Amino acid sequence: MNHVRIDMLEKAIAEDPSDPFNHYALALELQQTDPDKSAALFDEILTNHPDYQPVYYMAGTFYADIGQQAKAHEILTKGVELAKSNSDYKTMRELLSAIQNMES
Repeated sequence: MNHVRIDMLEKAIAEDPSDPFNHYALALELQQTDPDKSAALFDEILTNHPDYQPVYYMAGTFYADIGQQAKAHEILTKGVELAKSNSDYKTMRELLSAIQNMES
C-alpha cells in the first residue's frame, strides 16, 4: 500500500468530489488492503457516474475475486452495454472475456 498515493487521492477527492477518476484510482489502490472501502468506492462510481466506462471491468473483476459472482456479472454486463453504446468494441470484448472467464 502506498500511503502517499492514498493521501494524495483522498486530498484530490476532497478538492473535487465530482471527478470519478480520483475515486476510481483510490478504489484500485485499496483493493488488497481495504476491500470494504474499495467496494464502497466502486459502488459510488457505478451509482453516481454510470458513464465512467473504466470502472466496469475493474469493479466487475474485483467483485468476482471476492466471491460475489452475481454482482460481478451484473456490473460486467452493464459495462458491455455501455461499451457497445459507445462503439468501444475493444472494451466490449474485454468485458465479455471477463464474463466468460468468470463463468468457466
